[in-house]
This record gives sequence, structure tokens and C-alpha cells, in this order.
Amino acid sequence: MRKILSFTIAAICTFLNVIAEQIPLPEHPRPDFERTEWINLNGTWNFTFNQQLGTNAIQQNNTDGFDLKIQVPFGWGSKLSGVENKGDQGWYARSITVPKSWEGKRIYLVVGASEWNTQAWLNGQLLGRHQGGYTPFEFELTKHITFGQPQNLVINAEDPPIDRLAGKQGYGDVRGIWQTVYLEARGNNFVDYVHFYPDIDRSVVKVEVALNQLPDAKTQLKLNFKNGEQADFIYTPGNKDRKSLVHTFEVKLANQHLWSLDDPYLYEMVVSLLDDKKTVDQVSTYFGQRKISVVPLSGTAYPYIALNNVPVYLQMCLDQSYHPDGFYTFPSDQFMREEIMLSKRLGLNGNRIHIKAEIPRKLYWADKLGLLIMADVPNWWGEPNDVNQKDWEYCMRSQVKRDFNHPAIFSWVNFNEKWGLFNKVYGKNIYKPEIQEWVRKMYLETKKLDPTRLVEDNSPCNLDHVQTDINSWHYYAPGYEWENLLDNFTKNTYAGSTWNFINGNKQGNEPLLNSECGNVWGYEGSTGDVDITWDYHKMINAFRAHPQCAGWLYTEHHDVINEWNGYVRYDRTPKEFGLDAFVPDMSMADLHSAFYVVPRCELIQEVKAGSSLEIPLFASFMTGKDPGALHLETNLIGWDVLGHETDRMPMGTYQIGFKPFMNEKIQSAKVTLPYQNGLYVLQLEIKNLAGQVLGRNFTLFLVKDGGQPVAEKIMKLVTFAPESFTAAKWTLKQWDVFGGKKVNGAGDGYFEYTIAWPENCALNNLEMVTLSLEASAKELFGKDAKGMEIDNTDLAFMRGKGTHDPCANANSYAQTDQKVNPSMLAVSVNGINVENAYLPDDPADHRGVLSWYAQPRNKKLDEAGSYGYLVEVNIPKSVLVEGKPIKIRLSVPDGVKGGLAIYGKDFGRYPMDPTLVFINK
Repeated sequence: MRKILSFTIAAICTFLNVIAEQIPLPEHPRPDFERTEWINLNGTWNFTFNQQLGTNAIQQNNTDGFDLKIQVPFGWGSKLSGVENKGDQGWYARSITVPKSWEGKRIYLVVGASEWNTQAWLNGQLLGRHQGGYTPFEFELTKHITFGQPQNLVINAEDPPIDRLAGKQGYGDVRGIWQTVYLEARGNNFVDYVHFYPDIDRSVVKVEVALNQLPDAKTQLKLNFKNGEQADFIYTPGNKDRKSLVHTFEVKLANQHLWSLDDPYLYEMVVSLLDDKKTVDQVSTYFGQRKISVVPLSGTAYPYIALNNVPVYLQMCLDQSYHPDGFYTFPSDQFMREEIMLSKRLGLNGNRIHIKAEIPRKLYWADKLGLLIMADVPNWWGEPNDVNQKDWEYCMRSQVKRDFNHPAIFSWVNFNEKWGLFNKVYGKNIYKPEIQEWVRKMYLETKKLDPTRLVEDNSPCNLDHVQTDINSWHYYAPGYEWENLLDNFTKNTYAGSTWNFINGNKQGNEPLLNSECGNVWGYEGSTGDVDITWDYHKMINAFRAHPQCAGWLYTEHHDVINEWNGYVRYDRTPKEFGLDAFVPDMSMADLHSAFYVVPRCELIQEVKAGSSLEIPLFASFMTGKDPGALHLETNLIGWDVLGHETDRMPMGTYQIGFKPFMNEKIQSAKVTLPYQNGLYVLQLEIKNLAGQVLGRNFTLFLVKDGGQPVAEKIMKLVTFAPESFTAAKWTLKQWDVFGGKKVNGAGDGYFEYTIAWPENCALNNLEMVTLSLEASAKELFGKDAKGMEIDNTDLAFMRGKGTHDPCANANSYAQTDQKVNPSMLAVSVNGINVENAYLPDDPADHRGVLSWYAQPRNKKLDEAGSYGYLVEVNIPKSVLVEGKPIKIRLSVPDGVKGGLAIYGKDFGRYPMDPTLVFINK
């Protein structure tokens, strides 16, 4: 019997697992508020845009007549839904069966989120209506159900083109149901919500539980700590308490275990509602015992946001939280986990979820893995009015109620850049005083609803706070502007200052925090797809040298359809940044290290060969954890005028005395540059006693006025500029960059150069002749074919309009990633083919340092960050005629179409012009 029973249980489990695999997002959508008895309704539903078919289904109680199938919970119009966007309202239908074992309980249909007006019917009976697009709602089914029998469920979602809380839906129009739909069994009286208020200073947690009905003398609430941290706690409402639906009590925590970024411990809890000691309702939930506050940075008066009374230097990103195939909805729980892990791997400690009420399971992964979250309330786009303000307030209240127990959330952001708060007056956007006061009221109301977190009235780009807990600001600028910007911003930050506030409102002791930054909007007409690392590196150096600013928030986590400045692509495939070319194993995470040394100089500077310099250094150690004895190891490497890497040259080792949250100048690094021309990098590595690298950085030097590379045999170098070709022919286009620092040919074709035979060079005395050059493929971007297409940076563009071509913008040059544009270089000398070289791509990233250095500081870019590959070709002496000109043709063979770019000494990666090298015997 036992074997048969075991087999049966195993078979049932296998069957349930198969079912779970067949539906999208099978997990319970809210680990923070989960009942045991629930049924996931995700998967294939009947669907139609035809109102008559929807009406017939209700009137005839038949859900089989619809003409389409849709995958719930993906909004129609998204690829994952399987339904094109062909209407403003959709009708969903399916059969449901409520188990007989649920008899005697109250049954609810719960919808995680649906745009915008939603109604539901069971067996033709209206269950209810809901208006809103971001937060959960529910309809009771109990009185309409025949338990154990199939029932017909119809849901109508109407998403009219009206002004409402739209957020950034221009990236993909989110329509209809977009979060998990499920059935749930509850007791006659049940738990409406459970909120935990951690108090780490007293080692207690205040618990607030709301019930659906007033308790009686036999009602109790039982808290079971699932991990056994302490004994069960039972609360019995007293006589006065039984007159309220909301009950609060405190639980003393023995040996409290704090939630932190390094140790995101969750107290997992089962909250049971008891009637005469019998469980009538039960919810699994959790909380993190943590505190959000403001404290001074150690050793300073600078206010910082603190976690558990310890200041946190915030290094965050703007998370648009969009998916190319699911829009607001992600394809799997694992995908949501990876969204959080991406930020963690980058060394970031927080995301700002931008104008979207985030999916609870993604917030769960932030809780579970330890990543801070700034949570925005969605905005509307029209002028403020009673309807929009009412919709916003409903969403804010619902969002706070739903997400209260997520320890990862440390702040609420009520509005963004005043979107939806402007009135048009004589054609201008005006932020009226009465709207400012409503914003203040909503700030205070949010604080009242949730005193455990910080609240921003508005995340501003126009210096217009009213009342806020965080003195936040947005700015987009090229890397070279950040030093002066931060000098000015920090100079104007002090209690009583009106900087960054509007209408006479003043700063208090709020932390100064950048809440959007980057370069995407820092150039004329934005940037399109461009290497993010150069300006990013300069920007981070500036931020780390200004500890008055308590952190920064980069735009953005991933690309979207018309912004390409993410750490990863829209489909989350990785980009290449090339930092490890300068310091071994360096990655973007090193720019976010707690242990950071800033070279207080330009990222690249031109110096004379043989120069000795002292590089001022600033240590930014944003941690209180003592790593033991530290030292800074400095080494010099470089690339000579033939593109060859030089030997590593030790420059010095400096001891660094650690202090908690140390931000101060340290001993300057001494460097002596070689006498040979080239591009050199001073590597800066912070190491502990065990030799572990805790932080990496570097600065660059372009050495000129020196000699050629040292060689064992006599060499004669004959260089020729890329633009000095004597003939060229290309099937698509040929053009020069900055007067010929780089030349481009798109499609198939060639550049031909005629080089005079060098004086005093006897062919018989030569051991070998080589050609060295830097070359890449050349893709014909939209900007090259059509010119600049973006001429607006208004809100319509922010809503996903404007160009969707990553390289239509005049400033763009595609960041290196997994999508490559290869080509083939055929080299012929005096009409004879001597070698073919494969060119893997047309890349642009931090390795294109000379392309960045060549850019004028005029808010425009021209092929910034682009670079090529070192190509070295042996030229047989048999094809050369002493004393005669050497004709070199660099071509892309017919049919290859990959194009060709030739780089000179002032553009690309290597400090070299194309060079013929004559080596004597």
C-alpha cells in the first residue's frame, strides 16, 4: 500500500510539474503574500477584438466562439501574447474549475495588473469592474460557483486612447492583462494585508494586519517563523481592538538578523488567522529587518542615505524594465532574476524602476539577492486635472500597499521631471504653484502611508523640488563637463540653499544624489548607439572625487527601442567594453568598486617623450569594512607606432592607510614615460596583503616627439597617411573623417596608395619588408546613408517615438557587441596579391581611445570610439623593384560588401599611420 501511495504522489507531482511547464510564469506572482490554495490561470485563453462575440459569450454562457487565442499574461500586441494589436478592447474567455475541496471558503479571482478598464463575468454574471493599469485587483466568485464543475469566465479589458497613467508605454503599447491571473481560496474572514515595520534599534518588528471583517472574542493572529528563528507569536485582539479592521502589535526579535546588501536575509513568515484556535485563513509572507535613514558620511557632515545606520554610496542604474517581446512582462521568473543579477555583477547596488509599478516577483529577487530599489509611481502625459490626479493617487496608494514588505525598496519617487504636472500657458509649460502644493501634499501622504522609506516629490531635471527626502537631480553631459558640473552642484548644496528647489522652497539636510546621468542626452540631438565607456569612465572619476554627492544613477540598465546607452542590449545580449585591454581583468565592475583611486588628470593627455610626471591621486573608499593593509601598485604598458605592445614597466608601489569611508588625496603616483613614441597606460591596482586586486583604474598618455621603436636590426619606417590614397573606388560610399585621420569605404572596393621607394635602401640588403596598419570593416550606418534623422528631444520622443535606427543619429557609432559586421581585406603590392586578412567587425568601445581623444568639445561626435585591428603583412621581395614606387592596393573583394576603414596615428586604437617597415639583414 505504501508503495502504491508513493507512486501516486509521485505521479501527481510529475503531472503538476508538466502542467506548470506548459503555462508561462507558473510561479505564484507574490511570494510576499501567498496563500496555499491557489490556481494559476496563465496560459492559452480564447480571445477576440469583436465586441459582439464577447457579448454573445456572456449572454449565451459559451466561451468557445472567439476567433483568436492569446497567451496570458502578455498584453496583446506583444510577441509573447501571440496576438497583434488590432483593437482598443479585448475579450478573454476560458473555462475554470474550482475544486470541491474549496467548498465552504470564499473564492476570488485575482488579476495582477490589466490595462485599463477591466470587467469580469462568471457564467454570465458580472463580477465587478476595475480601473487602473499597474496594481492588482480582485473579484469574488463565491456565490456564482458550482464547485467541481466547469465554469465560464469572461474578462473584458478596454484600453482606450485617453490620457491616463501611461508611463513609457511608447516602447511597446501595454494592453490588456499583463500580470498573472489566478484563483484563490480564503476564509470567511481573511487577511487583507500584512505590513512589517522593522525597528532595528530596538530589535523589534511592528506588525500591522488588516482583516476583511471585525474580529470577535475567539479571533487570534498567529505568526510562525518558518526558519525557526524564534517561537510562534500569537496576538489576541482586546476589546477595543475588536472594533477595528487594522491591528498592530510588536514582536521582539531574539538575535535579530539584519537584511543587508551582502547578507539579504529574509524572515519568512506564515501569518494565520485563527477562529477558536482553528485556522480560517493563512498567508505566507516575509520581511527584511532593516532600516532606511540619513546619516553623515563618516568623518564629514555630508548627509548620506543609510542602510542599517551605515552610509551607502549609491551606484545605481535607471531600469526601464521593458522586454522586446513581452513589453512590461518578462518571459520567465529566471529572466527577472537575471535582471537583478546583471546589476549585481556590474557592481551596482541599486536600480530605479522608471515610471512603472514593478512586477512583484522581480522585486522579490531584489529582496532575495540584495539590490536596492527606487520605486517610481507611473505618470500621465497630459495636463493635471482631477481625473488624472485621482488615478495617480489610487495607483500610489495601491503600490505602497502591495509593495510595503519588500526590503529592497528604499524610496518612493512620486513624479519624474514634472511629467504630467505642466499646464500650457501661452504655449509654455508652467509648473503652477497650486500643482506644486498638490505635489507637496502627495509627498506628505506617501510619507504617512509609509514612514519606513524615503520619498521624493519629483525626480527633477529643472531644479524644482518642492519638498523631498532626497536632494536629487538629473543631468546628461559629455564626460569632459562632469568636473565643473559637480564643482558647481556641490558648492550650492547646503541647508537653506534654494538651489534645486522652486518657488522659495529650500534645502534641509537631504542627501545630494544624482538620480539620472550619462551622455545619451548630453550631445546635440542625443547620441544614438555609441560607446558608453569613455564618457562613463570620466564621469565616474568625477563623481568619486566629489564625495559630497552621495551617489549617482546611470541611464540605463538595458537599451530600449530608441535609447542605446544600456549596459546590455534590449534583448539583454552583452556589449563589449574593452577595459581589460588596459588593465588585466578590468571590467565595468571595477568602475564601481568600493576601493577606487581617481587619477586627478585628464583620462588621456599628450606628453613629450621621456617626461617625468606626478599624477595626483584621490582615494575613494566607500566602505566601513577594514580590508587590512593596502597598497597601490602602478605599472606602465603601451603600444608603439607599429601597434606592438611594450614590456610592462613597474612605476612604483605605494602603501595606503585605510580609514572607514575614506575620501581624500593620497600620495601622487610618479611616472617616467619612454623615449619612444606611442600610447601608454598607467595601470593602477589596489591590492591587499594577499595580492588580491580590490580595485582597478588607469590613465593614458600619448607620447610624441620621441624616437621609433627599439629593434635588434636596423629598420626604416615609411609611413603614409590614410587620406593620401591616389585612387579609390567603392560600391556604396567613400568618405573621410576629420580631414583624413580615418578613411572609410563602404561595400566592395579599394584604396590604392603609391609610395616612393625610400632613399638609401638597397633591395639586396633587406631581410624583409612588412606592411603594418590598423584597419576594420566599415558598416554603412543610417547616419552615413541618410544624414541625421533625429531633430527632436521632446516628450513624444521619450515615449518611444522618433527614430528606431540605432545609428541614424549623427553622433552614433555602434557599441561593440555580439552582432558583428565582418569584412575581408585583400592586400596587393604592385598588382600582385600578397595576403588576405579577416576583419572581424567594425567595433567601437573604450579601446578606440584615439578616436575619443580626437573629438572636439562641441557637443557633437564623429565616429567616437571606433577602432580597428592590427594587420601585419609580409611583402615578398620578389614583387618589389628597387627604386620604383610601390603601389599598395587595400581592397574588399567583390561580393564581400563588408567595407573597409583605415586608421591614422591620431584615430583608432594604435598611434600609427599605415607603415612600410624595411628591415636590413
